[in-house]
Amino acid sequence: MKRKIYADMVGWKREEDGQTALLIDGARRVGKSYIVEEFAKAEYKTYIMIDFNRVSKEVTDLFITHLEDLDTFFLYLSNYYNITLHERETLIILDEVQLFPRARAAIKYLVADGRYDYIETGSLMSIKKHVEDIVIPSEERHLSMYPLDFEEFLWALGHETLMDLIRKCFKDMKPLGQALHRKAMDYFRQYLIVGGMPQAIEAYVGTHDFARVDRVKRDILALYRSDIVKHAKGYEMKVEQIFDDIPSQLRKHDRKFKLSSLKKEARMRDYEDALFWLGDAMIANMCYNSSAPDIGLRLNMDRLTLKCYLADTGLLISHAFDENGIVSEEIYKKILFDKLETNLGMIMENMVAQMLVASGHKLYFYSNSSRDDAASRMEIDFLIAKSKISNRHNISPIEVKSGKNYTLGSLKKFRSKYARQLHTPYVLHTSDVKEDEGITYLPLYMAPLL
Repeated sequence: MKRKIYADMVGWKREEDGQTALLIDGARRVGKSYIVEEFAKAEYKTYIMIDFNRVSKEVTDLFITHLEDLDTFFLYLSNYYNITLHERETLIILDEVQLFPRARAAIKYLVADGRYDYIETGSLMSIKKHVEDIVIPSEERHLSMYPLDFEEFLWALGHETLMDLIRKCFKDMKPLGQALHRKAMDYFRQYLIVGGMPQAIEAYVGTHDFARVDRVKRDILALYRSDIVKHAKGYEMKVEQIFDDIPSQLRKHDRKFKLSSLKKEARMRDYEDALFWLGDAMIANMCYNSSAPDIGLRLNMDRLTLKCYLADTGLLISHAFDENGIVSEEIYKKILFDKLETNLGMIMENMVAQMLVASGHKLYFYSNSSRDDAASRMEIDFLIAKSKISNRHNISPIEVKSGKNYTLGSLKKFRSKYARQLHTPYVLHTSDVKEDEGITYLPLYMAPLL
C-alpha cells in the first residue's frame, strides 16, 4: 500500500547520507515492517532484515561480542544472511528492535562506522523495560507511523485524485457540490467502518465483506490485549481496565475519562502509568484539557482532565459493538447509510482525533464546568494552533457534529469570551463547506487539512 511516510524515508536517505539511523515507531500492525522492506527493495542495491521477533542467538551474539571489530561483525552478518554488503548501497533493518535493546544501543557505533544505512522499527519504544539498560543513541532520527489516513485509504481503494479536489476546495473555501460531496462522505463512512489498519483495509479491498474485516480487527484487538499482559508488567490489570472502558467513556456527553468508573475512589496517581502506557504504545490518543486558548496550549494543560481516544476508529467500532463477539453487518450498514442514531458522535469525534494526530497535531480540548457562572460553562471538542504564530488570534476551536441538527452554544460563548485569542472557529459536520457569521463549516473529511 502507498504510504506517505515513504517520502519522509526518501528524504532521510538523501539528507542524512548515513549520518543518522532512522527509527520508525508505531502501534502493532500499522505496517512498519512492510513499508521499510518496500523502501529497502526500491532504494538500495541490497538489504538485510534482522527480525528480533525470531532472530537466532548467533545473530544477537554479534551485537554483544563483535562491536569492537566491525569488519568481523559485517563478515558474519553477510554470510549468515547470504547477502553481499555494498558500502553506501546496503540498508540494514533492525525490525522490532525493542525486543533486543542492545541492538539499538549499537546504533552509535554502526552509524559512526559509516559503511551502511540503518532503519530501526518497533513498538512500545519508550516503555521502561525496553530502554532501562541502554544508552539511547543520539544518532537517531525519529518518525512516528500511524494507521492509514483518509487519503491513503482512498489510494488503497484506487482513488488517486479525490483528495486533491478536496484540498483545492478547502484552499478556496468552496463547496464540492452535492454529487461530489456525497461521494466523499460515502468514502469517509467506509473509512470510519474499516479504519486505517493495513490488514483490515486489505481485507476490505479484496472482499468488501464487513464480517471478514471485523474478524481482522478483532485479531488486532486480541494482539493488543496480549501486549498489555506481556509488557505492562506491574499494572497490566489497570491498563486492561482502561482499554476495555474506552468505548463507554467516549459514549458520555463530554467524553472526559472518569477514573471513578473504574474504581469508586480511584485517583490519577494510581492510574497515570497505565494511561501513559496506552499512549506510549500508540494504542490510544490522549487529549488534554487546556485551561486557556493561548499560545502554548501545553503550558495551560491540565494533566488530570483528559479524553482517551482509540488510535484507530475502525478498531473502536469493533471494540465498542462486541455484544456477540462480532459486529453484525447490520450495524455496519447503519453507519454506511447514516442510519446509526446512537453512538455516532463518539465515533466521529474519535475519527477527528485520529486525523488530527496523523496530521501532526497534539490533542487539546477546552472544558469549564463552572457551577456558579453559566456564561463560563462550556465544552469545546478540540483546540489547535495556527502554523504561523502572531501577537493574537492564534487558536482555532473545533466542534465536531455527527448529525444535521445541532446547536453551537458552547462555541458562541467561547468566541465571546476569548475573542482576542481566537483564529478561525471551525465546525466539522456531515454537510458541505460554508461560512456563516464568522464560523467556517467543513465536511468531516477535511479535518486532515486544518
